[in-house]
Amino acid sequence: MHPAPDQHDPRLWNADLAPVPQDRRTWTTWNVAALWVGMAVCITTYTLASSLIEQGMNWWQATLTVFLGNLIVLVPMTLNAHPGTAYGIPFPVLLRASFGTFGSNIPALMRGLVACGWFGIQTWVGGAAIYATGAVVFGFDPAARQPLPILGISSGEFLCFMIFWAINVYFIVRGMESIKWMETLSAPFLLLVGVALVWWAWDAADGFGPIFTQPAKLDTAAKFWPVFGVGLTAMVGYWATLSLNIPDFSRYARSQRDQVVGQALGLPATMTFYAFIGILVTSATIVIFGSAIWDPVQVIAKFGNPLVSALALVTLAVATLSTNIAANVVSPANDFSNLAPQRISFRTGGLITAFLGILMMPWKLYQDPSGYIFTWLIGYSALLGPIAGIMIADYFVWRRKKLDAAQLYQRHGIYRYTGGFSLVGFGVLIAAVLPNLPGFLVTIKILPADAFPAWLVASYHYAWFVGFALGFLLYSLIRPLFPNR
Repeated sequence: MHPAPDQHDPRLWNADLAPVPQDRRTWTTWNVAALWVGMAVCITTYTLASSLIEQGMNWWQATLTVFLGNLIVLVPMTLNAHPGTAYGIPFPVLLRASFGTFGSNIPALMRGLVACGWFGIQTWVGGAAIYATGAVVFGFDPAARQPLPILGISSGEFLCFMIFWAINVYFIVRGMESIKWMETLSAPFLLLVGVALVWWAWDAADGFGPIFTQPAKLDTAAKFWPVFGVGLTAMVGYWATLSLNIPDFSRYARSQRDQVVGQALGLPATMTFYAFIGILVTSATIVIFGSAIWDPVQVIAKFGNPLVSALALVTLAVATLSTNIAANVVSPANDFSNLAPQRISFRTGGLITAFLGILMMPWKLYQDPSGYIFTWLIGYSALLGPIAGIMIADYFVWRRKKLDAAQLYQRHGIYRYTGGFSLVGFGVLIAAVLPNLPGFLVTIKILPADAFPAWLVASYHYAWFVGFALGFLLYSLIRPLFPNR
């Protein structure tokens, strides 16, 4: 039920942030699983896994890394989903319990800005598919492009990016209901493209034998473990975003069993299966072309059949559109709405996301597989891991799953703490982020590697795990000492 009108402050409540009534909590196990199939089957899943091949892993090492990472992230995913299902509240409202009624805006914005980056990346991928389709249909050479100053991409690439961006904005303005049919159809289409890529790899590489016998470049423990650590953290970091805002979806689930079983069925299996397609095809490109091509858009453009290539590329663009709206608009729209509920609706929050997605120049994040993993995925996981640890410690350890939902919407309620900010929550957040800062500064080359102890720099490879563990342990120890701060 919604809190009664006299129980909520207008600065903390609107219809989008209010608890979902029981009669609207209708998502079954199948609905939750289908949500994950729709979000996991996308181009970035393919490229994330195939980039591990580019980093030197062989097919089974990369597949195992993907599976383990998604099995691990399933734990915080289902735990943070619990309060959403139990109380019908979205992610930014749940944050008020651990960070304060107004302090919740800071971690919510941290999550929201990452979503803006992901929105931009997915939009760039869709635009790249349009650009490649144009190259196939009209016969121009993408390699002859002339990058624009500052942007670093050509005018044609930027135009295709903005075309796909405008299509995304159209559906944001129309609302989620307008793309339900596309959500249902896109995942099977992308699976078909994946199967077509596997068939092409098998045919062009003369069977799977040459693919599976490709030797691993990481032939010593000293070479393997650093890449494995980075890859595993990147896999967890890939869904570290959704492991925080999963209440935005689980609030619609009928029961805890539906959300747990649905996620367990939908996430690890789908991610591993589609990632394996990316691993297989990227391994095949080493056999066929002599080097790893980790971007499926580039692979499809090499099919040699213009009609088949154009159809596959358009399918990728359509599937990317539906994934982008579901995975990268819902959370930041709620997060921005949480800033000023009376002024920022879900739709307005979605438009803010879209514009910030342009300003972040996502093509710079995505085009280099090393930067995609080390700078983007691991960098933001160093921020989001501590938030996940704090949320789980607050809800399960400190509160024993007991929340006063009405007071989450009250300015002077029990979640006010110190002027609306939890000193304990933010103190722990800062303490849990700091150990990963040296590795990040070295990675982006602001400081040299010898500026810090080697073990401290190396721990950045496991940034999400370090941050999550510190956030969980410190909050569990300190919150009982200062319950009202």
